[in-house]
Amino acid sequence: PSAGCGSLRLCSTRGSLRGINKAVVDRILRVDHAGEYGANRIYAGQLAVLGRSSVGPVIQQMWNQEKDHLKKFSELMVAYRVRPTVLLPVWNVAGFVLGAGSALLGKKGAMACTVAVEESISDHYNSQIRTLMEEDPEKYKELLQTIKKFRDDELEHHDIGLEHDAE
Repeated sequence: PSAGCGSLRLCSTRGSLRGINKAVVDRILRVDHAGEYGANRIYAGQLAVLGRSSVGPVIQQMWNQEKDHLKKFSELMVAYRVRPTVLLPVWNVAGFVLGAGSALLGKKGAMACTVAVEESISDHYNSQIRTLMEEDPEKYKELLQTIKKFRDDELEHHDIGLEHDAE
C-alpha cells in the first residue's frame, strides 16, 4: 500500500473517488447508514421484549446480519468521507420504540414489523441499484455488490418474517 494508507481497501476506494457522482454516493450512503442503524435499533427493541421467546434466536440471527450491514456502511462513510445524518439520535429512539412496541404485540406483531420494514428497505436498495447502474456500473462495482448482497439479506429477513406468522 502507498504511504499514509492504513488499509489497502480504503486506499483503493480513495483512489477511485475521482469521477464519482459525490452527491449521489453521499445520499445513498447517508440513507443506507441511517436505515441500517434504525434496523439495528428495531431488532434491539424486539430482542429486549422477545429475547427469551421461541422467536428470540431468529431475531438475534437477523440482528447479527444487520450489525454487519451497519459496520460496512460505517466503513464506507469514512472511505467516501460522508457525514452521517443529523437524525441518528431520532433513529436511535424511534427504532427501539418501534421494535419493542411491535414485539409487545407478540411474535406476530414483531414479524409483521420485520416484513414491512425489510420490504421497504429492499425497494429502497433496488432503487439505488438502478441509479448506480444508470450512472456507471463499472465505477460503482464495489458499492453495487454491497447493496445487492444487503438487499438479498433483507429479502431473506422479509421471508423469515412471513414464515413466522407475520400475516
